[in-house]
Amino acid sequence: MEVNRFKSIKEGTILLIDKPYGWTSFDVVGKLRSLIKKYTGDKSVKIGHAGTLDPLATGLLVICTGKATKRVVDLTAGSKDYTAKIKLGETTPSFDLETEVDATYPFEHVNRELVEVVLKTFKGWQMQEPPAFSAKYINGKRAYEYARKGITPRLEPVPIEIQNIELIDFNLPFIAFKIHCSKGTYIRALARDIGKALSSGAHLVELRRTRSGNFSIDQALTITEVEEKLLNIRN
Repeated sequence: MEVNRFKSIKEGTILLIDKPYGWTSFDVVGKLRSLIKKYTGDKSVKIGHAGTLDPLATGLLVICTGKATKRVVDLTAGSKDYTAKIKLGETTPSFDLETEVDATYPFEHVNRELVEVVLKTFKGWQMQEPPAFSAKYINGKRAYEYARKGITPRLEPVPIEIQNIELIDFNLPFIAFKIHCSKGTYIRALARDIGKALSSGAHLVELRRTRSGNFSIDQALTITEVEEKLLNIRN
C-alpha cells in the first residue's frame, strides 16, 4: 500500500508520522491540518488518525486525509509493535510519568532470569483492566476526567492478545522489552501487571510504537519533513 503521497493529500492519502514526545495525537492532527491549509490553500481537507498514542509516547502514528479517512476504523484494528521501558520499585496513579510516584516497593530480589520467566506468562489472550487515566468512556465522560479529580473509576477488563514479548535490556531498576500485541492493549497497564507479577511495583517510563498493522516506523516522517514536502509540492 502506497503511503505519504503528498500530491494526493487533498483527495486522500495515508501519512505515516513519527509522533514527537509530549504531543497528543490530536496535536499532530491539528498541526497537519494547519500545514495542509498553509501550503495547499484548502481549508476543508478531512483528516484523522488511526490508533491513539499517549502524549508521553513516541513513534508511528497513522494519519488519513480526504477519502482515506473512511479507512480509519480498519487501520486501527491492526496489531501493534512497541518498545517499552519500565521502572521497578515505584508506582504512579497513571502507570507512567504523567503523575508522581505514590508508592515504593522492594525490587532487589528481581533478576534477569525471573523477568524472562514472568514475561512469558503474559503471552496469549488475557483480560486487561485499562488504566484509570485513559480515554475510556464512563457515563459519558472520559475516565481520565474522573482520575484527575482524584476519583478512581473502575473500568471493566477487556480481552487483549500479546503475541510476543521479549526482554531487550535488564539494568535494575529498569527493564526494557519489545512487544507485539493486539489493538486496545495498554502498555501502561502491562507495566502495572508486570510489577505485580514480580512481587514489586512498576510504571512505564518510555514507550515507542514501531509498527501499526502493515506500517513500520521506518516509513514514517517527522513533522518537519512533512512541511518540507508540502513546500516542495507548492513550489
